[in-house]
Amino acid sequence: MTIATGWTCTDAYGTLVGRLHRVTHTMNTVALASVAALGLLLFGLGLAVSLLRFRKETLFGQPDDPNSLLCKLVRAHGNTAEYAGLIAVLVLYLGSRSPAPWVVWVMGAITACRYVLVAGLVFPASLARPNVLRFVGALGTYACGAALCAALISGA
Repeated sequence: MTIATGWTCTDAYGTLVGRLHRVTHTMNTVALASVAALGLLLFGLGLAVSLLRFRKETLFGQPDDPNSLLCKLVRAHGNTAEYAGLIAVLVLYLGSRSPAPWVVWVMGAITACRYVLVAGLVFPASLARPNVLRFVGALGTYACGAALCAALISGA
């Protein structure tokens, strides 16, 4: 997908006069899909929390019970909100720079890891016990996040 990033006005010598032409960059579609999926996860969890609060008539806070669905959804939403913003910035920036194939793969992997982590927070009976989904989702988020930062630094 090609997106416009602005207008420049230069002549043959590079001065700021002359005819206008559109500057464009090609955005990687995996990057766009990853950011859209992260947005759907974040806003979907927010909606789920709001609907459950309405149903339970709980306007503020969360139960201390790690078995409570509201407690699990609030934690999943909060954790997603902590990471989704920076992940989206990294993915969009790298996706606008014709990323290397391994970077594109990492974009998809980090998005999948966020969904795995949320599944590990919401679906088990309790938050009180660790589980494989939480471990894999968290470890994958850290590893893929570090890889995206390395790609940003190295210009990959």
